[in-house]
Amino acid sequence: MTEHFTRRDVLRILEISERQLAYWERLRLVEPQKVWRSRVYRFRDLISLRTIKQLTEHRIPASRLRRALDALQRQLAEIEAPLTELRIVSDGRRIVVEHEGARLEPLSGQLLLNFETRALGHKLRQIPERTPEEWFTLALNAEADPATRGEAIEAYRHVVELRPDWLEPHINLGTLLYEQGEAEAAAGSYRRALQLDPASPLAHFNLGSVLDELGQTHHARQHLERAVELNPDYADAHYNLALVLEKLGTRARARRHWLRYLTLDPYGPWADYARQHLTTFGRNNTAEKR
Repeated sequence: MTEHFTRRDVLRILEISERQLAYWERLRLVEPQKVWRSRVYRFRDLISLRTIKQLTEHRIPASRLRRALDALQRQLAEIEAPLTELRIVSDGRRIVVEHEGARLEPLSGQLLLNFETRALGHKLRQIPERTPEEWFTLALNAEADPATRGEAIEAYRHVVELRPDWLEPHINLGTLLYEQGEAEAAAGSYRRALQLDPASPLAHFNLGSVLDELGQTHHARQHLERAVELNPDYADAHYNLALVLEKLGTRARARRHWLRYLTLDPYGPWADYARQHLTTFGRNNTAEKR
């Protein structure tokens, strides 16, 4: 199921009151689904609610918005979710919808001519885009459910477009892309993260791990070595580096990183596998390619 936002989530993320949400639901501006005894909200419900909030803040009564949506659904039958699919502007008195390059006043059904649009210019206030922080919050919530990972990816893409200098969204986006099987795209996100912070152990680790999977073993080694140089206690980086070094035939060096991994995480999920490698190669196996 894709519905995974609870009522409490919605109130917290959008900073609205229980009373506001209940009123908008009575008007059918948003219709949560029932799961057992709880109401749950989809990602697009959050987008719709944010638009409703902004319109009401621009002095558009929610009841007028309901009438406008009813009119839109009669006039534009192909639009299933007007609040998420259409751009909406307001001058505090009327609602104007942008559709395919034209502006429509849904309650009257009239298209606004170019000279009308220009005359309204300074009065019309376009509903502002979500801030990077709002997109980031939506992405974090969406990535919690495997069914909405695609929506999380799109939300993170909005963040990095609006705030290309923000490190964490690049890393999070790369991780989701990798989990979706898009290793090349994930590597691109990690490279952009490293451009922002060349001393990020996490970005080096993630990029090194993806490059290893892509068969770029030598480059993978460089980034994993940099990760453990920056953070000597990074257990997972020691583990992945040991795997890469074995592939490259440098078993003595691999052994050092197996041992370091076991020191840092002796009861971790990969500890038995690391011990098997150490047993297989033996304590005296020091042959190494340089």
